[in-house]
Amino acid sequence: MNETVLTALQYYGAVAATIAALLVSLDLGRKWTGYAMVIFVTSSLALIGWGFLQPESEGIGMQNVVLLVINAVGVWRYLLSPHRKEKSGADHAERAPAA
Repeated sequence: MNETVLTALQYYGAVAATIAALLVSLDLGRKWTGYAMVIFVTSSLALIGWGFLQPESEGIGMQNVVLLVINAVGVWRYLLSPHRKEKSGADHAERAPAA
């Protein structure tokens, strides 16, 4: 495999996961957490590719197969679930400053 492609997959996966983790840590609400989960999915896909194409990196590939499933559940819960809209109002109420 082309070394440039492997390096791009590795660094994209690392940078994307870092950005997604930052978004989650900022606690900007359900929608932003859902967007972070989408970024986590792309990170996992990149690291799966890198892990299985780079010699002796299968462990990272397997870890990201599991993380891909976890992140896909997050995308479902935060962006796609029909119950998401019901929880959005509660999420907003929790964030309202106390009077």
